[in-house]
Amino acid sequence: MLAGFLCVLGAYPACALSPDEEQNIKVYEEQSPSVVNITNTVVSYDFFYNPIPETGTGSGAIIDMAGHIVTNYHVVGGAQRLEVTLFDGSKYEARLVGGDPGNDLAIIKIDAPKDKLKPIPMGDSKGLKVGQKVLAIGNPFGLEGTLTVGIVSSLGRTMRAEDGRLMHGIIQTDAAINPGNSGGPLLDYGGRMIGLNTAIFSPVGANIGIGFAIPVNTVKDVVPELITKGYVARPWLGISGQDIDTSFAKVLELGDTGILIAEVFRDSPAHKAGLRGADSLTSLGNLIIAVGGDLITSISGKKVQSMDELDTVLEELEIGQVVTVKVLRKGRTRTIKLKLEEMPP
Repeated sequence: MLAGFLCVLGAYPACALSPDEEQNIKVYEEQSPSVVNITNTVVSYDFFYNPIPETGTGSGAIIDMAGHIVTNYHVVGGAQRLEVTLFDGSKYEARLVGGDPGNDLAIIKIDAPKDKLKPIPMGDSKGLKVGQKVLAIGNPFGLEGTLTVGIVSSLGRTMRAEDGRLMHGIIQTDAAINPGNSGGPLLDYGGRMIGLNTAIFSPVGANIGIGFAIPVNTVKDVVPELITKGYVARPWLGISGQDIDTSFAKVLELGDTGILIAEVFRDSPAHKAGLRGADSLTSLGNLIIAVGGDLITSISGKKVQSMDELDTVLEELEIGQVVTVKVLRKGRTRTIKLKLEEMPP
C-alpha cells in the first residue's frame, strides 16, 4: 500500500523498474528495429472471373545490410505483391529471393537505405533449456511492434510443414504468439534470435500458450542456400510409397516392414537403379494400396518403415553419394546400389 501511494506521488525508488523489466525494455528497444511487418497481396477471382485482391500480414527479421529478411514461407508463398513496413513506418516493396516449404522458411529482399537496416543478432538454439526466458517480437493481428514474454516450454517437437515434410527440433514456448506473429523472432534474454515463430496450437485460432518456433540453427543452415540458389537442394530417390508397419506387413504377407514402392519416377535415381513400382491395387479396409512393387527395408544400413523416416535418413546424406538400398522383391532380399541426385526444385 505504501509503495503504491509513493508511486502515485512520483516518489523514487518505489516506482523503479525491476532488473527483469529493465532487461525486457533493453531487448525490445535494441531489437524491435530489426523486426518488420510484411503485407502480402494475393489475387483471387470471383464467379465472374473478376480479380479480387486479398491481403494478409506477418512478421520478419532483417538479417543483413543487403536488405535480406527472413520469414516463414507460409507468410509470403504465392503472394503477387509484398510490402515491408520498417520500425519507423517507412514502406518498401519486397521481392521473394528464395523459399523452402519443407522448413517453412523464406527470404525476401528490400532496397532500403543502410541507415534503416539493423540486422538482428543470431544466437544458438543448440544449448537451449526448458524453462529459460524468451521474448517474441512481431505484429499479431497487424498490431506492429508487439512484445510478449514467456519461457521455453519444450524442445525437440516435430511439426508437419505445408508440403508434408516433417520439421524436427521445433521449440515450444508459452510466449503469446498469434496470427501475424509468424516469421517474427523468438529471442533469448540477451536479445539474440534463437528461433523463428511459425505456428500455434489452438482450438480457437488464437494464443492459448502453445506456440512453436523454428530453431535458429536451422535458419542459419538454410538461409545461405536460399539467397544463392533460391531453394534448398536435397537428395532424393524418386519414388512414392506406402508406409508398411507390422500389421500391414502381416496382412499383405510381405515378411517385413518398410516402404512399399507405389511409383518410380522416370529418370530418377530409383528408376536408373532398377527399383520397381506397383503393378496392381488391393483394398485393405477403407484403404487402396498399390502392391507388387519393391519393399524398401533399409538405406545405408538404416531401417526405414515410413516416408517420413526416409526423408530423415536422406537429410543426413549428400547429393551424389552412392547408397545401398535393401529391398524385398517377391519374397527375396536384394541389395541395390544407387547414386543420389538432387530433388527437382
